[in-house]
Amino acid sequence: MKIKENLFPPSLFAIYLGVLLLMFGIHTGLIVFMNRVHLNELAQVIIPMVYWGIVAVGLTLFTRQKMKSTYEEPLHKMAEATGKVSKGDFSVYVPTIHTTDKLDYLDVMILDFNKMVEELGSIETLKTDFVSNVSHEMKTPIAIIKNYAELLLADRIEDEKRKEYARSVENAATRLSELISNILKLNKLENQKIMPEMEKYDICRQLCECILQFEDTWDEKEIELEAEIEDAAMVRADASLMELVWNNLISNAIKFTEPGGSVTVSQTSNMDCIRITVSDTGCGMSRESIGHIFDKFYQGDTSHAKEGNGLGLALVKRVLELMDGDIQVVSEEGKGSTFTVTLPSAELRNIRR
Repeated sequence: MKIKENLFPPSLFAIYLGVLLLMFGIHTGLIVFMNRVHLNELAQVIIPMVYWGIVAVGLTLFTRQKMKSTYEEPLHKMAEATGKVSKGDFSVYVPTIHTTDKLDYLDVMILDFNKMVEELGSIETLKTDFVSNVSHEMKTPIAIIKNYAELLLADRIEDEKRKEYARSVENAATRLSELISNILKLNKLENQKIMPEMEKYDICRQLCECILQFEDTWDEKEIELEAEIEDAAMVRADASLMELVWNNLISNAIKFTEPGGSVTVSQTSNMDCIRITVSDTGCGMSRESIGHIFDKFYQGDTSHAKEGNGLGLALVKRVLELMDGDIQVVSEEGKGSTFTVTLPSAELRNIRR
């Protein structure tokens, strides 16, 4: 896209010069004509003055119109649009002065302004969705706590029921605490308030430790969990943040796998990278869900029958971005999902350093 460097090109001044020279030529012809017809001296003074007055007014009006169309009108539109944006209206659009093949730098500024407004509108939509989703996710555990607290206040209640209600309150409080904790973590990660503490460590050992944390859960659901992990593989990353990644992926695999199914965690490595896959034989996901699973608060299970708040995979994505890693997902409805995490090996990071 070619951009004109100035709003008043040399050709415009050439037009001014040509017009003035033409007017001067006409003036000379006018003087010669007045001498030939022997007009009196007063007429010979007044006629050139009127003539140049008309020329001056014409050039002034032309210059004024040119400045108005080139500067004032676009800037007025920009000022009006800016005022609307400041009041929260992100639907404004300022048209460019010229077509795309004749853009100047003022047109480029207008295009950048329109793009900025569009981005602000997207951010505002995300913020609205975020507040709505947070409110929805908090409302459920708070309602559970309130309802069971009212039941606990009843005069006559059996000890067994009291314990059941207390456990429900505890579970809801835990869920609410985890939600707030994840929101704070994600906010700190996105605003880079958490600086990764990079260290060289054995990721195979970390994977084994994370898998063992869920032993009771997979035993309870009678899930067969297979681990195909090397003896050792060194990475340079933040171990505490990477633990969030493995815990989320493994817990999701177990959560969405029906009793009697299987979950497989495998790991391979070479000189360039280390690859970890977490596969399950669960419900799988649709293509639409795959496109949104890393969005904050997105849950493919719109019924919310499965516990969760839709922040886990958003955290995973952000952590891996900070670690120069990558995550891919392959899934098919009714056949399970496979998440593949790729991280640079410690040797490759050492070479880059």
